Amino acid sequence: MEKQSRIDPWLLVPTAGLLVFGLMAIYSATNGTGDTSLFFRQSAWALFGVLVLGFLYSNDVRFVKDNAYIFYAIGILLLVAVLIFGKKIAGQTSWMKIGGLSFQPSEIAKIATIIALARFFSDDEADITSTKYLLIALAISFAPVLLIMLQPDMGTMLTFLPLIATMLVMAGFDIYVLMLIVFPVVIVVSGFFNIYLIIGLALLFMGVLFFHHKKFRFHQLFVIGSALAASLFTHRFASEILKPHQIKRIQTFIDPMSDPRGAGYNALQAKIAISSGGFFGQGFLKGTQTQLCFIPAQWTDFIFCVIAEELGFLGAALLIALYLTLILRIIWAIFSINNKFVELTLSGYVSLLFIHVFINIGMALGIVPVIGVPLPFVSYGGSSLLGNLIMVGLAMNFFRNRRSLGYSGRFE
Repeated sequence: MEKQSRIDPWLLVPTAGLLVFGLMAIYSATNGTGDTSLFFRQSAWALFGVLVLGFLYSNDVRFVKDNAYIFYAIGILLLVAVLIFGKKIAGQTSWMKIGGLSFQPSEIAKIATIIALARFFSDDEADITSTKYLLIALAISFAPVLLIMLQPDMGTMLTFLPLIATMLVMAGFDIYVLMLIVFPVVIVVSGFFNIYLIIGLALLFMGVLFFHHKKFRFHQLFVIGSALAASLFTHRFASEILKPHQIKRIQTFIDPMSDPRGAGYNALQAKIAISSGGFFGQGFLKGTQTQLCFIPAQWTDFIFCVIAEELGFLGAALLIALYLTLILRIIWAIFSINNKFVELTLSGYVSLLFIHVFINIGMALGIVPVIGVPLPFVSYGGSSLLGNLIMVGLAMNFFRNRRSLGYSGRFE
């Protein structure tokens, strides 16, 4: 079969642009501290990640599919290992250190879970009508989620849910059945916020179920009742279930001024930094909030503020445009390549990429709670950067071999 040897510029250019944005922002964010070692570490991770991307692009992608379960097992073992040997930072045991190298196993587990689910759903003997098949799929999906909850890392755990839901839908499972699984979880999580959100989500859930069958059935009432009871329980005992810093994050999301010098400090300073950037920005290495380090560890979760302050609305808009280009190109590949493994792998990644971008920028703008989610390709962190470059490498490989994989010719 014919192979396409050229590199897809619609994947390469936005990825390269995001890497440049990230390295510039990390250099600027650490410049005020007088320690630019993080910039050189991230540069080293970027170089290594690009080499891995090149390897995946140029080699047979069947290697990834054939060894998907091995990669998944490694991801699970790393999540178990971090609970035993991990380094505790900010109340979370999410990091492992081997020699002078620190990495976050959950970032590797995300990619491994996507590949394992894609392999499982794309097997010829897959039977989406079987309850046993669904239970196995849910076990593969939620095993890493449960291990991450034990760290506890609620931000990373929440990013798993959209990719799981997306891949289940793309695999062909009945959306009604998935709704019975996912919506109660959303209602239970709402218990950590306020009673009005619980009531609103419960009424929405009841309305959707009612109009699906025009009447309520026993199993629907049981699911609704169980979800309400569980959400009220979490609402009543939130202080015992959540860590103190997690409660503070929720409180300051609702009202940042409730603790302006404590948990709400970062969110308030982030808004100041973004608004002070104006249309054209204050200039590279000239941002007052950035260079005076008003936002602690601004090279990680709040790195979008650095870009918005120093490069202004134009810089922030260009950054978002690069993400949008990458996301749309991956979506194009999903609908153009008639290969189940390709469709599922890219569907899982594009949902993961989107939710990371939405949550991270939303944190900076104050429209979502601060839950510690990095900005893909941009935030400091080698594990996250490597995981994203691996997925882009796979996407480039799929594009290069699209003819042999089952290219439909649509949207050409």
